[in-house]
Amino acid sequence: MSSVHVSMQSQAVEQKTASAAGVYTYVAQWPIYAVAWSHHRAYSKPRLAIGSFLEDYANKVELVQFDPDTSNFSTDGRLVFDHPYAPTNVMFLPSEADAASSTVELLATSGDYLRLWAVHHDRVEMRALLNSNRGSEFSSAITSFDWAAFNPRHIAGCSVDTTCTVWDVEKEVVEAQLVAHDKEVYDVSWGGTGVFASVSGDGSVRVFDLRDKERSTIIYENVTAPNRDQSPLLRLEWNKADPRFMATVGMDSSAVVILDIRFPTAPLAELNRHRGSVNAVSWAPQVGRQLCSVGDDSRALIWDVLSAVGLSSDGNVAVDVEPEMWYGSTLEINNVRWSPVEMDWIALTFSNKLQLLRV
Repeated sequence: MSSVHVSMQSQAVEQKTASAAGVYTYVAQWPIYAVAWSHHRAYSKPRLAIGSFLEDYANKVELVQFDPDTSNFSTDGRLVFDHPYAPTNVMFLPSEADAASSTVELLATSGDYLRLWAVHHDRVEMRALLNSNRGSEFSSAITSFDWAAFNPRHIAGCSVDTTCTVWDVEKEVVEAQLVAHDKEVYDVSWGGTGVFASVSGDGSVRVFDLRDKERSTIIYENVTAPNRDQSPLLRLEWNKADPRFMATVGMDSSAVVILDIRFPTAPLAELNRHRGSVNAVSWAPQVGRQLCSVGDDSRALIWDVLSAVGLSSDGNVAVDVEPEMWYGSTLEINNVRWSPVEMDWIALTFSNKLQLLRV
């Protein structure tokens, strides 16, 4: 893919979308950070949730639908709702939970609390407000969360208070809370039934098993030369299609670190083709060979990680990997989500734009 500039007309109920080389852009009324794809089988066309990023208490979450046949986005003012503080993450109920028989879709958001929302065809209602602090009515800021596709009762969240919390969203209670790190926890990702990993300001990737809540396994530490200081890790995504692998990103780092949990401490590869800090990563669904990374260099790079990197007989790895494809935007890209349903679609957010790439 080549670099393209897409100009847009002002927002309307239905947006005529300028497109080039499979790029489609929706312009919101506010800056966007959080983004999620719907899994709901009742919708034949892609549907997404986007969250505003305003330095204010009053923020918004909006539902947006895209029609690939007409290349148009459509919105419904009844499906835009207020959100206290900017949502740090948004996720729909995962596809493995069979919601085909229901006209109501569940959406989760994080910020000061974890909130569950019921999305009807003509309105959005808050179903539950979940507090990670069981000893107080106040909740520590939730930096991110992950909804377990294999057990949709479980959401794992992480917080600035060094803890990870697992909620049972059916019962609307905290099932487990773990002191996970020595500093703020910035991201969390499920890797299997009862197993999740987290990253923190202490620079470590730690894996937890709910069958033994007192222990964790450090599988990687982000140590920088020459002082051997540990640099914070900000993003983590476990490869759901191939749980041997996960990807993590450090603060102010232009590299994406690929880990193989069978070989702790040593990265499988480092992807070093960004020219600025990497802000987010997303694995391709179902097969899990590809990874998309986005950053301050205004580029989205798509890597065929598992074909480009091979283990040698002595366990050493090749780390000089070139991306398969790249896309250039006009501004720093904040977030990326690969569609969990359609492998050909990737969503990016930058400035006040939601951009869909057909790859």
